[in-house]
Amino acid sequence: MPSSAADVFPPSSSDAPRSVTLKDVARVAGLSPITVSRALSTPDIVRPQTVARVRAAVELTGYIPNLLAGGLASKRSRLVAAIVPQLSNAMFAETVQGLGDQLAAHGYQLLLSLSEYSPQRESELVAAILSRKPDGIVLTGINHAPETRKRLLSASVPVVETWDLTPTPVDMLVGFSHFRIGETIARYLLGKGYRRFGLVWADDERAAVRRQGFESVLAEQGLASPPACEEPLPTTLELGRRGLATLLDSGQAFDAIVCSSDALAQGVLTEARVRGLSVPGDLAVMGFGDLDFAAHTVPSISSVHIDKRAIGRQAADALLARIAGRPLATPIIDVGFTLVARESA
Repeated sequence: MPSSAADVFPPSSSDAPRSVTLKDVARVAGLSPITVSRALSTPDIVRPQTVARVRAAVELTGYIPNLLAGGLASKRSRLVAAIVPQLSNAMFAETVQGLGDQLAAHGYQLLLSLSEYSPQRESELVAAILSRKPDGIVLTGINHAPETRKRLLSASVPVVETWDLTPTPVDMLVGFSHFRIGETIARYLLGKGYRRFGLVWADDERAAVRRQGFESVLAEQGLASPPACEEPLPTTLELGRRGLATLLDSGQAFDAIVCSSDALAQGVLTEARVRGLSVPGDLAVMGFGDLDFAAHTVPSISSVHIDKRAIGRQAADALLARIAGRPLATPIIDVGFTLVARESA
């Protein structure tokens, strides 16, 4: 095999660069064009040694495979698109990592887009993505603009919704029940004897469902909906501090603060410390998400653990099965959750 691109394409009298072709890759790899085509389009059915030779030749030549070309056997793009609200949120980042790793292991590439929590932005992204003929789409959440749902249903492209639960997904779903999480948090804190709750909450549709679950259990016990300070997305430590300050400055008494994210809970811990309040002695604090830092703050944060990477991996597995025509045991996968009791509550 040549050692450089210059060995593959000797200098030409023409100033115009020549596009690298599949035949060029085949010549460099010492293989037939059809073998190179198969190694690029369906690597799972080609010997690993051959795939390695082809990839080395691709890297050397700088060839960009046209996976939609008629000469490729699979007629697939080998591209899966995912739309997430943001990447600064570690929960979504871990799901994307699990999704991308699993897809890459099967020869697929991940195209990532950010909706910034905007249904209109998501709708625009879905339209743009579908025009590029992906083999599958992964969405965050189950609430979409009507035109988005219509496009997805008419596109005949496998779709997996994530990070939520509904009996009527667009196609497939990997997630968990936010309502049940809210119920579980309420029952846990009530069982610990807390009754005077305050909420530091994000203005987010999934957080709103957790709040409904929480307040439904309080209502069963004859307790009123607790005071709440709603903060904009994305949630941060600063907003958590501001939220607790707002609640405490209202003059009401609290024995537990429930937060819609660990970032907010971390801010609540900081503000409580600044005001000389002991956690959990004067004030219990509950978070959500079980981010990496939650176990290492002082005090450590009680939270709700979600297997974030598993959501991505299982979403990839569902797409790959559908693309390959394999039957699914169920189109709806509930990954569940675990309440993690630590020092703060």
